[in-house]
Amino acid sequence: MALARYAANEKHSVGRLYRELAPPFRGEYQRDRDRIIHSSAFRRLEYKTQVFVNHEGDMFRTRLTHSIEVAQIGRTIARALSLNEDLTEAICLAHDLGHTPFGHAGQDALNQCMREFGGFEHNLQSLRVVDQLEEKYAAFPGLNLMFETREGILKHCSRKNARKLGALGKRFFNASRPGLEAQAADMADEVAYNNHDVDDGLRSGLITVEQLNEFAVFREQYDFVARLWPELSGRRLIHELVRRMINSQVCDLIDNSKLKIREFKPQGIEDVRSAGENLIGMSAEMAKKHQQLKRFLRSDLYNHYQVNRMTHKAKKVICVLFDTFTGNQSLLPDEVRRKITSEAGIETAERVIADYIAGMTDRYAIAEYDRINNPHTNTFY
Repeated sequence: MALARYAANEKHSVGRLYRELAPPFRGEYQRDRDRIIHSSAFRRLEYKTQVFVNHEGDMFRTRLTHSIEVAQIGRTIARALSLNEDLTEAICLAHDLGHTPFGHAGQDALNQCMREFGGFEHNLQSLRVVDQLEEKYAAFPGLNLMFETREGILKHCSRKNARKLGALGKRFFNASRPGLEAQAADMADEVAYNNHDVDDGLRSGLITVEQLNEFAVFREQYDFVARLWPELSGRRLIHELVRRMINSQVCDLIDNSKLKIREFKPQGIEDVRSAGENLIGMSAEMAKKHQQLKRFLRSDLYNHYQVNRMTHKAKKVICVLFDTFTGNQSLLPDEVRRKITSEAGIETAERVIADYIAGMTDRYAIAEYDRINNPHTNTFY
């Protein structure tokens, strides 16, 4: 498929931090996508929380299944708008690589632990994973991804940290925008987690169809499905509703983005960067419906008392691990202690410990907590 003139094109890219020979049978963004899929951090997403802790049920989404679903939606958007599909998919698959165990609860806890040592930002951590922490290649640290892939991974960043990132951090000062592939990946993430959290919330029983029918984005699909299949119920009903919600939002997003692109008439990616606003987005009406649903999920699902109990335990695990390891580095695995020694003067011990904790899966974090703090555990290493 021919790329639009405003799409990212590897021929005009800033390229990689470390020069490499071009791949013989793949494009550069396809190579990025493949490196992400084969990374250790990507595999660990299988056991990291989306909303529900992994061991609470094997039907709930994890960061891995979420990332795959985001990539599917992202490719649909990219293809419809003649954007670079490989780049969009690479950004989608990598966007959560820096997430801690236990979802946002773990992130908030680790940020609190690191407040005197530079804080913790999961978007910046995702970039840190692909730039530094992955250890796959002899010639360079990290995955050595293309500039546009790294740009898309870094959705948000504090101005303090952006100053350290050179060209990659400039847009957080001059109000420029990332490429359309990054914008498409960001919106694919929004659509995926809102709708799939509805699915998981219904599966868990913490929210109900009756509650969701108060919101237009759900009720419109419910009424339509009820007219076609009045006897439909259970999981088939929920699946039908969720997939139709996703479809309606993605179609609206594509149609509205086409209008925005036509209005701004970008001749290249630099016109996209200087547009002053994102060109990929939902219509005002759909965005309002989307936000209403998002607010409901925040108040009634993410703050449900059963989820809050998990959040409370998760924060305790993270904070105890951080305090224990920073207070007694001899309890850390040898490889982590070696990193503290080898990176002295470049990174603080606290940052290396935060990297170690952020890279844990839910079950590994719980096991580490248990090994260190439970005198009755049968495992001592």
